[in-house]
Amino acid sequence: MPHDLVIGTYTEQLPHIDGHAEGVLAARFDGSEVSGVSVAARVRNPSWVAVTPDGTRVYAVAETGPDGGLLAFSRSGDGALTLLGEVSSGGADPAHLTVHPSGRRLIAGTYSGGTVSVFTLNGDGSIGARTAFVQHEGRGPDDARQEAPHVHQLSVDPVTGDVVVVDLGLGEVRWYALDDDGGLTLRPEATLSSGAAGPRHLAFHPDGRHAVVVNELDSTLDVLRRDGDRFVRVSTVSTREPGATGDNSPAAVRVSDDGSTVFVTNRGDDTIAVFSFDADVSRAALVATEPARGRSPRDLVIAPEGDRVLTACQDSDEVTVFAFDARTRSLRFLGASSVPTPVCLAFV
Repeated sequence: MPHDLVIGTYTEQLPHIDGHAEGVLAARFDGSEVSGVSVAARVRNPSWVAVTPDGTRVYAVAETGPDGGLLAFSRSGDGALTLLGEVSSGGADPAHLTVHPSGRRLIAGTYSGGTVSVFTLNGDGSIGARTAFVQHEGRGPDDARQEAPHVHQLSVDPVTGDVVVVDLGLGEVRWYALDDDGGLTLRPEATLSSGAAGPRHLAFHPDGRHAVVVNELDSTLDVLRRDGDRFVRVSTVSTREPGATGDNSPAAVRVSDDGSTVFVTNRGDDTIAVFSFDADVSRAALVATEPARGRSPRDLVIAPEGDRVLTACQDSDEVTVFAFDARTRSLRFLGASSVPTPVCLAFV
């Protein structure tokens, strides 16, 4: 079944990337390739995008300068985006944002700024008042990469409704209670320390009892299990094959809808790590590492039908497509489509 895609990109040359896209991109996925790539909105470095469940609103970061931006768009049936407005992200280099499941809040974090913000979403989808602002303080053990807070991802706990913040710079995953007025209160007893492992992204398991965290600095995957009103780390596994050498930094982590498979992208090895997941014993096991067929696979998404996997290969300007057999957990390469500097993929 065909699906629309919204693609986040980099548009400028930065110390960590040679961006040369023109903004937020729109495309079509027909089950085997990505086609009809076009510029939906001209935005500077929209490195992360989020789409509402009904597909009528799109939100994007503008990863720029000491004070980045957050943009809201209405989306028409043909994929065209119309700007509804822009607000300050409250810090340098916003890296992530997510729409609260209620549809009434937007939650955003800045990488260089180390901040977390919550905004009201107006009835028309535009971004309203900021209801919470949190400035992280401190540093982690790695002097090169953890010299300051670096908020990398935000999500909402499907059981408690807490806002979950992954801070690579502090080496922590923090849980914040979100009140009815959009305020945040840290739950320090729930904070999970990963230290020099460098937590980057978290994905919840569909059972609500587990979550997985991919660690960028030591190429590992942590399995977390809910223990009362918090999570504990119960196992850790490498995202690389035994004996792998050279620099590597994982990026994306995704869990299949049935919860039996976890995917992680490896930048450096340029592979997709495929794990089996056993919820009964809270364990992930590396099954295979499939070549991503492109350089620096940044994001990975699973198609709504569950039988296709797409990766955004930022340094080779392509989105690669694989058929996924859930029974054997095997990936079969179907092809690659030319897309400039893709770093985030979102199905509509």
